[in-house]
Amino acid sequence: MGSMLFLASSVMHVDEVFGNGVEDIKLLKGIDDEHGGVIVEMKEAMTPEVFVTVLRASLLQWKHQGKKGVWIKLPIVLVNLVETAVKEGFWYHHAEPNYLMLVYWIPETGNTIPANATHQVSVGALVFNDRRELLVVKEKSGNFQIIGLWKIPTGIVDEGEDISKAAIREVKEETGIDTQFIEILAFRQSHKSFFEKSDLFFLCMLRPLSFDIQKQELEIEAAQWMPFEEYAAQPFVQKTEIFKYITDLCIAKIDNRYTGFSPRATASIFRDDLGYLYLNRLDLDQSKVDVRKINDI
Repeated sequence: MGSMLFLASSVMHVDEVFGNGVEDIKLLKGIDDEHGGVIVEMKEAMTPEVFVTVLRASLLQWKHQGKKGVWIKLPIVLVNLVETAVKEGFWYHHAEPNYLMLVYWIPETGNTIPANATHQVSVGALVFNDRRELLVVKEKSGNFQIIGLWKIPTGIVDEGEDISKAAIREVKEETGIDTQFIEILAFRQSHKSFFEKSDLFFLCMLRPLSFDIQKQELEIEAAQWMPFEEYAAQPFVQKTEIFKYITDLCIAKIDNRYTGFSPRATASIFRDDLGYLYLNRLDLDQSKVDVRKINDI
């Protein structure tokens, strides 16, 4: 069903022929999506008894029109209508702080409605100063706090936030250090994470623009610039595979033997905004040079 555009709707009236008479029936007003479905954003309050009549009539109309998926966005103030919709065959698709999205599949063919988002995105920030010291923190809670691990700043990417901006923000929030994003060194996919969702974790390299640490009081117990060898010598880092890979990446990067993926701004295909393509800039630039040399032969 792809991406969706939500518009305000209201109940509309249509004349429907029943037997020998004409009856005025209320229908839910929605907007057609680009995949043969219809989207309804509920705004008007009504009782469940009225809603079930309107919903049934609307479903008959949409079926007659050959519609496929039906999306109904119910705000919190209309929570009294959820049970009615579920009893009519709708199911939960996703929920946000101020609404619940319900969905219904009309055809008898296989359901092609996309599932709710399956992943969260998180970042970890590697920040080195000129003395080969790594910016690290100790958290006030969680498993890492229990084992006393000094770790890099990490966090969840906010909705609508780019990976590079998220890494900069997390470092600033946890340590007070201003940074410049350089590149993504690696990423990892793991499963059964937050509320059974999968997680995409991006390991990012940043350059410090300030050095005076002001740790966050809410979540961070301590923060410091730590010699990299001391960080890498922690027992948990030594015995945990992913941390060993991270230390190897750090060493390779410090020694200029590894190139990650740097952001390049790109125009969106369907919207008036910018996104970022992360690529290996050095190898790409070198390949362009090689092509030009070949063409000059």
